[in-house]
Amino acid sequence: MQRQKHDKTAMSQQLYIFAPHWGSAHLSREAFIDRVKEAGFDGIEMSLPMDVEEREAWCRAIEDAGLLLIAQQWETVFHADFETHKQALAEYLLNACAAQPLLINTHTGKDFYSFAQNSELLDLCDRISLETGVPIVHEIHRSRFSGHPMLLLPYLQQRPALALNADLSHWCCACESLLEDQSQMLSQVFPHVQHIHARVGHSQGPQVNDFRAPEHAHALAQHLAWWDRIVALRRAAGAKQITMTPEFGPTPYTPTLPYTNQVVSDAWELNVAMMHLLRARYAE
Repeated sequence: MQRQKHDKTAMSQQLYIFAPHWGSAHLSREAFIDRVKEAGFDGIEMSLPMDVEEREAWCRAIEDAGLLLIAQQWETVFHADFETHKQALAEYLLNACAAQPLLINTHTGKDFYSFAQNSELLDLCDRISLETGVPIVHEIHRSRFSGHPMLLLPYLQQRPALALNADLSHWCCACESLLEDQSQMLSQVFPHVQHIHARVGHSQGPQVNDFRAPEHAHALAQHLAWWDRIVALRRAAGAKQITMTPEFGPTPYTPTLPYTNQVVSDAWELNVAMMHLLRARYAE
């Protein structure tokens, strides 16, 4: 189908905040899109169905609602064998590119693949992006090629144009800290960031139970300082838009009480609250 083209000039230096579909898969398409619109998000970030008709139905509904789309690819996490992983990565990315999203956020590679293997996957992503015209960013995420700062830096040294999605909560968990001693490393990473997952992590996990709670004030302040630097770099580079997705997730990301498995906070409500914080802080 002919996808509506967004006016890039109208997007200049705009802030766009996306709602994660993660955690809302139990809702119908119509109910989820209504929820996103009512909350005030600018778009949706989601993994698109591989079934063509279902994918097109989602794309039409998102476009008809006046929302933007960021496509995700995370499903290759289930493919450990390298050749199977590579084939699946190509299939998922091409399916996402067919929707002509604003960009694709991909979970690329494995932390146990060799540098050469992960580089082969990055080359594949570059080719698909070039052929389709759809920007692809690689998410900083545990167990992927970017799962730890020292894993990622060699790729950045070899690939000055490597585009990242900063979900720094994963590195807090992987490094068991708020990265207080890694400012030089972050200075090398931040210029590569083209998208942000705005979730607040801590030294023992990728998600605090409620970022507004006073006991998490230090963690929130640290994440905001990182996002401030990234946004400033994006604006200084003349970025067409600043994109962010609050991404507090369902269980087991959201902690639960023992025995009852009752969640201690509402991930959707946290994402809406983070959207308002981001808009107040970064909208021009």
